[in-house]
Amino acid sequence: MEELIRMAEERGIDVEDLIINAIRSRSKDPLESIRLRIELARKFITEARERLNTGDSIQASEKAYKAAEEVVKALAEKFNIPEYQQAIKEGRWYTHQLSSAASKLSRTLGNWVLNGWSSAYLLHVWGFHEAKLSADDIVGYVNEVERMVKEAEKLLTH
Repeated sequence: MEELIRMAEERGIDVEDLIINAIRSRSKDPLESIRLRIELARKFITEARERLNTGDSIQASEKAYKAAEEVVKALAEKFNIPEYQQAIKEGRWYTHQLSSAASKLSRTLGNWVLNGWSSAYLLHVWGFHEAKLSADDIVGYVNEVERMVKEAEKLLTH
């Protein structure tokens, strides 16, 4: 199974997304996939904090990005915005769709969506891919993503 997951990820397939979409399409509970995404976001932000505490800014950055990605997907699904419809149609999310979704959602939900997404994207590029940021450099950005997760949790699970 691990080999299959590795091969899929090497080919740009988001395995978690595939599984969540399969669950959503077969579930009688329309909110199940949203709850799963929020649980994943919590897991990723917890892992980001743990990595940050050990000084691993590269993995902390990527875990925070993954948390924000799940939040944007959950919110987009909840509010059924066009970016969500396009992602379902295409069978995957593209980064530009996530950015557009975050911008659109922030207009109605508040700047916490856009601040969290922007911080996460900066972490993804400069903290993870470019590996140019230290643990001290990323604390504020991780805090913004964590705030995003908490705000989404309040909105989507209560």
